[in-house]
Amino acid sequence: MDAPGPQGLVTAASPGVRSLDVRWIHGSPSAKHDTDPEIQVHVYDEHTVVLRQNMAVDYEAPFLFLLFGESRAVLIDTGATASPAFFPLRRVVDGLMDRWLAAHPRDGYGLLVLHTHPHGDHIAADGQFTGRPDTRVVDAALDSAFAYFGFTDDPDRIARVDLGGRVLECLATPGHHEAAVTYYDPWTGFLLTGDTVYPGRLYVDDWPAFTRSVDRLIAFCAERPVSHVLGCHIEMTRRPGEDYPVRTTYQPDEPPLQLPPERLRDIRAAIDEIGDRPGRHAFTDFVVCRLDTPDHD
Repeated sequence: MDAPGPQGLVTAASPGVRSLDVRWIHGSPSAKHDTDPEIQVHVYDEHTVVLRQNMAVDYEAPFLFLLFGESRAVLIDTGATASPAFFPLRRVVDGLMDRWLAAHPRDGYGLLVLHTHPHGDHIAADGQFTGRPDTRVVDAALDSAFAYFGFTDDPDRIARVDLGGRVLECLATPGHHEAAVTYYDPWTGFLLTGDTVYPGRLYVDDWPAFTRSVDRLIAFCAERPVSHVLGCHIEMTRRPGEDYPVRTTYQPDEPPLQLPPERLRDIRAAIDEIGDRPGRHAFTDFVVCRLDTPDHD
């Protein structure tokens, strides 16, 4: 793990719970006539940015998170597209960091790149940060990521990543993927759950591990003020139990990205209801897909 940085600026005053009433870019009826930016930038507060990739570039349209601390920032996930011509993540992140540093000047400010898990739509633009000064990219694969967090020897530990005055708590949450990691940011109260929990199809590769992870997240949230549970996709419509088909590139009827912590208990109840039955199981706010689901990807 990396050494803690100086404290003061970010912890001077918590932003409290803020609204995330954002109209996210959600694709166009015709990708050919798409007018959305390649990356939508939403500044949640002075030190916190939420990004979304354009659906015309990749239908997964993942969300990414850029959090600023005293001594470095962290970018969580790098999206679904490698090419900077189609997905200029490095340019956007550099611009946001330049703006932050203009307001908070300091030397040697670093960037740490972490991931929620190593599926391709979360790591594709890692290469854009190769050779960037004062930057560390932690590979998302199981061996490298879990070694970084100390999960290899103790998968039940809560790892801490200090950005300088802003310390993330990190948990191993396998189930969707064996190397899945969830991040809690006390500054905003965000619980960043990757593909483990979000308003969409919850693909489960390891049912017992997924059950344990959901139980652990419920217990974790009971001891901390969680403002929003934020995954990395929106796949549901606003109609109960109805999702957009896989590879949809226009989703005008999306529900909000943010979920209340109580949604974890809904997922736990769904686990009990599903029991040992494989396949696809639709619930009001999400769809649970076991490993043998035909549309698993």
